[in-house]
Amino acid sequence: MKKVQLEVKSVRGVCSAGYKVGDRLSFCDPLLGAADGKPVCIYAAAGLIPYLTAYGRETDRSDWINGIKELQCPDPVNTVIFSLERAE
Repeated sequence: MKKVQLEVKSVRGVCSAGYKVGDRLSFCDPLLGAADGKPVCIYAAAGLIPYLTAYGRETDRSDWINGIKELQCPDPVNTVIFSLERAE
């Protein structure tokens, strides 16, 4: 399992959880945390976790999950876009 680093790339509207561009999260199954110790938005977590669990696994290079570079929270109006990066 690889550690996945997430960084807020953009916020469309006003994020009710207070995320700002540059905020960072990390995921290493089974833990999701904010780099600065801030709380993690449960709505964003609910939308991201299914992808993060797949993205953090060892997969064949042709697996569809390897093409994912960004994810977004499920709020259709005040959307937060997160970039993804695998870390060792």
